[in-house]
Amino acid sequence: MISRRTALTMIAGAAAAGVVPRPGFSAPKGFSTIDLRGSIDAGAHGVIADGGDKQARKLAEIIATAARQNMPVFLPPGNYHVSNLDLPEGTRITGVPGASRLVYSGDGRMLAADGVRRIELSNIVIDGANRRLDDRSPALVHMRGIGEVVIDNCEVVGAGRTAVQLERSGGRIERSRISGAAEYGLYAVESTGLSVTGNTVFDCGNGGILIHRWTKGADGTIVSGNRILRIGAANGGTGQYGNAINLFRADNVMVTGNQISQSAFSAIRANSASNAQIANNTCLASGETAIYAEFAFEGAMVSNNIVDGAANGISVVNFNEGGRLATVANNIVRNLKPTGPYVLDEAIFGVGISVEADTAVTGNVIENVPLWGMALGFGPYLRNVLASNNIVRQAKIGCAVTVVEGAGSAVISGNLFEAVKDGALIGHRWKTPSTAELGRGDSRAFAHLTIENNRIV
Repeated sequence: MISRRTALTMIAGAAAAGVVPRPGFSAPKGFSTIDLRGSIDAGAHGVIADGGDKQARKLAEIIATAARQNMPVFLPPGNYHVSNLDLPEGTRITGVPGASRLVYSGDGRMLAADGVRRIELSNIVIDGANRRLDDRSPALVHMRGIGEVVIDNCEVVGAGRTAVQLERSGGRIERSRISGAAEYGLYAVESTGLSVTGNTVFDCGNGGILIHRWTKGADGTIVSGNRILRIGAANGGTGQYGNAINLFRADNVMVTGNQISQSAFSAIRANSASNAQIANNTCLASGETAIYAEFAFEGAMVSNNIVDGAANGISVVNFNEGGRLATVANNIVRNLKPTGPYVLDEAIFGVGISVEADTAVTGNVIENVPLWGMALGFGPYLRNVLASNNIVRQAKIGCAVTVVEGAGSAVISGNLFEAVKDGALIGHRWKTPSTAELGRGDSRAFAHLTIENNRIV
């Protein structure tokens, strides 16, 4: 006989394991049992791994029935071949991490949802098997108009195009691994309260995490704590592709605490993205400019980042397109190279920090750059720039400042220059050095410049 204490212990253990239904709960119509943590075990209801098209249809039926009951479907370990699977409102699919696999069988699309409130995928592998998606399917996982998408602790691999594409959706993409996508790891457009946190994205053909909008406006996405590496630019170009994190027209986005390496172009590229916060990121071995705020933006905070290895370090530019208003503070930029991934007459590589308008450049350390440590303005595009308390060492020229007619004001003070081969502070006309050394304060010929208290070692 089992004692009362033993019986209570067994019941408590079963409840802790999640195999006891909650009080008053009964199985949905068509299901005789409720399994792991109140979920419906697909295997216990006739879905068998490697079971073919018939099993795929059965799985779709189970997902639909469970969704109507607000219950998750549990996938036991194994490969489940699916295609053209439309996820209904309330879909929740979970499994054994790394072992429960949905594998694309070809002939159309894989997973899609449109215009529902919530979709949740957790603890499963979504494998595109590098098979072709049809022309109407931009991604292996394609969600449109979803109030809350949750993709948690999943793997998305082998996408013939983009791995995950979200349109007009919110939610969380977290703790997941996305790799081997022919196009982008994650493409999110017109997001509403999206968080992309703690993921690993690697070996993608044209981009890592893209936060875009069709028209410029408030977005508010948070991209934080991700590891992104080996992002290619299979489509070539001069920066449209090959970026680990790319913001386009998306305002009020935070990009913080990411570990990024080996991007064909930029580690972080913000194009026409106002009020971007780019902070505490580590950017290693970028092919072009490591951190970019460019074109029609107002407001960019670039702070406390490490850039080690790139063609250019940090660029906050395109005043001619309306790019203005920034702080570039407390960054380390080092070990740049003089060449980039393309050849253009107007291209400039080997610059630590470049800024143009309404920008404070303070407290940065720049070391081992082949051209200019800092570049303040370009041609007539300079207005209200402050460069103070920075350290530049081992550069061809410590700071290049524009002296072209029509350039606005700049204050350059309290900076330390060491081992600057061709001068600490030299006035430039576009790309051409045009003055003697200005770093000792002799800028009387240029009314737009205030230069004081710099030290040249």
